Amino acid sequence: MSEIAGSAVMLIAAQYLGSANHGKGVLLGGISGIAPTKVIIIGAGIVGEYAARAALALGASVKLFDNNVSRLKNLQNTIGQRLWTSVIEPKLLAKQLRTCEVAVGCLSNLSGRTPMIVTEEMVSGMRPGSVIIDASIDRGGVFETSEVTSHESPIFMKYGVIHYCVPNIPSGFARTASQAISNVLMPLLIDAGEEGALKTWPGIVYICVMAFTCLKDI
Repeated sequence: MSEIAGSAVMLIAAQYLGSANHGKGVLLGGISGIAPTKVIIIGAGIVGEYAARAALALGASVKLFDNNVSRLKNLQNTIGQRLWTSVIEPKLLAKQLRTCEVAVGCLSNLSGRTPMIVTEEMVSGMRPGSVIIDASIDRGGVFETSEVTSHESPIFMKYGVIHYCVPNIPSGFARTASQAISNVLMPLLIDAGEEGALKTWPGIVYICVMAFTCLKDI
């Protein structure tokens, strides 16, 4: 699901950067003679990795922030090209946000709320028409200005900046998400059936059914 979310955020950002959606009217990426779009990604987990891959594939300039230096180093080696990375230093982050077109928040915290890294003051200094996608909104959000939205009404404007704060981004791509989770669960169910586990613990079937159901586009 994190792979889907990471890949999707760049497609979403590309859509809302367009003039028809009150964006800056710029193409996500770059073409000959035009400077590449600047993308800031906060968080170097799986979502951040796939967001960076998608942005780089489109030709964007990517800058990645995370306090885990080992994760940043591994990500550079995995992607296979030199990537601008930094620990999360507030003054440097604020400076980069002032000149970016897209900012993605994808930090995670398994023990509680996601750290709120980007303050309202930082957001107010961003360029009008730029796009914020808070992929961590289901755990509180990375941006102080974030508010939960829905697939039916996915964005709101604050300080002239477009905010996309939909929880469970993969549910917007329900068919792909269902197939992906099926690829993981079906081998487990088959192995469990062959070993007789389904007879001794029928609740596993209910859990799997609920996992598929939750992927529906709400």
